[in-house]
Amino acid sequence: MKVLIVDDSAVMRKMVTRGLRQAGYAFQEVLEAGNGSEAIKVLNEHKVDLIMLDWNMPVMNGLEFIKVARQAKLKTPIVMLTTEGGDEQIAEAMAAGASGYLTKPFTAEKLKSRIDIVLDVAA
Repeated sequence: MKVLIVDDSAVMRKMVTRGLRQAGYAFQEVLEAGNGSEAIKVLNEHKVDLIMLDWNMPVMNGLEFIKVARQAKLKTPIVMLTTEGGDEQIAEAMAAGASGYLTKPFTAEKLKSRIDIVLDVAA
């Protein structure tokens, strides 16, 4: 499996990678992008099995990325991983096509639980 982590913070991308490993996932490859626009470029070159996506980023934010990805018929599961945890934001992300939602900060257990649900639904 390949995962794409999209976050404007390099530190947060490393934390998500560490959280995935602590949760027991052994991804074949972990790809990174600093915003939605960079993520689209990565997806043009690589097929990924899961996208972990921040909401607040420059150039193209997470919500904009989801809308573009789903409009382009991308079926890859997308987990929104963000500090934006209000009911309205969660509803907006899910309506746009997010497969799951997890607020920061997160634990490896919460990360695993959310990803397990998303991957089971996508299978």
